[in-house]
Amino acid sequence: MSQEIINQTKEKMTKVLESFENELVKIRTGRANPNMLAHIMIDYYGTLTPIQQLANIMVPEARQLVIKPYDRGTISLIVTAINKSDLGLSPNSEADLIRLNIPALTEERRKMLVKDMWKEVEHFKIAVRNERRDSNEQIKKDANLTDDDKKYYEGEIQKLTDNFIKKLDEKGTLKEKELMEV
Repeated sequence: MSQEIINQTKEKMTKVLESFENELVKIRTGRANPNMLAHIMIDYYGTLTPIQQLANIMVPEARQLVIKPYDRGTISLIVTAINKSDLGLSPNSEADLIRLNIPALTEERRKMLVKDMWKEVEHFKIAVRNERRDSNEQIKKDANLTDDDKKYYEGEIQKLTDNFIKKLDEKGTLKEKELMEV
């Protein structure tokens, strides 16, 4: 039973880490990355649709994205959605595609992005700690365990927690280096 709790905790913490990695990809660096548009939703025939389902997104150059919609009629919708997003990019629409030139980030903008990224790291650390708390409560409620067993399993869960928090910090540090690159 308690080993199951540890396995479930590890699984949940892994999902938290994966969610964090998905959030990191969305943070704009000075380089073009199709995933930076992943959170943009287009109102397509009354349904909010992810941009990836309406267009092919390519990276022809290090600082440029090209969006080629499957339906030319969606170009204006995509341009509007990008303008409304918090990316600070200005799309250039051509006949059947949209070009997004990614400007180099200013020092001030990079520092702001790093600060926001560390807030996200803290948010995900809290999620990991919440998983630890929930698992420890399950272990405490398990009547089949002795006090020594409970302490052992709580220690194992703490090791998992420390490991996942360390991974979050490492990924945050790597992203900070990437963001601060000129």
